[in-house]
Amino acid sequence: MRALIQRVSHAHVEVEQKKCGEINKGLLIFLGIEEADDENDAVWLLSKIIQLRIFNDSENKMNASLRDIDGKLLIVSQFTLHAQTKKGNRPSFIRAAHPEKAKKLYEHFISLAEKELGVRPETGIFGANMEVHLCNDGPVTIWMDTKNRE
Repeated sequence: MRALIQRVSHAHVEVEQKKCGEINKGLLIFLGIEEADDENDAVWLLSKIIQLRIFNDSENKMNASLRDIDGKLLIVSQFTLHAQTKKGNRPSFIRAAHPEKAKKLYEHFISLAEKELGVRPETGIFGANMEVHLCNDGPVTIWMDTKNRE
């Protein structure tokens, strides 16, 4: 499971020119799921994301977590995070999970986030053509992969 995490001052997702998910201060998570992923990957990844101390504290140092600032989550599925570009010019998505499996794990990740934070995260629409609008705060952008847990 891969996540591209962006600290945002605000973000929203549109599908067919209608907003379907919107947050103010918090994290925008682009979530990519591959065939080898399972529910344990979702648990590990969400735990790491929620505990990331990437928000400024009272001394303006990156020392506060999403929970510390009462921030929100916007989770957007993005299979292209598993693009392989080693050969040729057309990305290969062979490692990306098939839609049925990916949707199940995407929804599981959202459910875990809701249980952990006590509020359902905002989301895009799985499999839809989405427009994501964001204001990256910092900018702070972090890449995480459950297959590389260093």
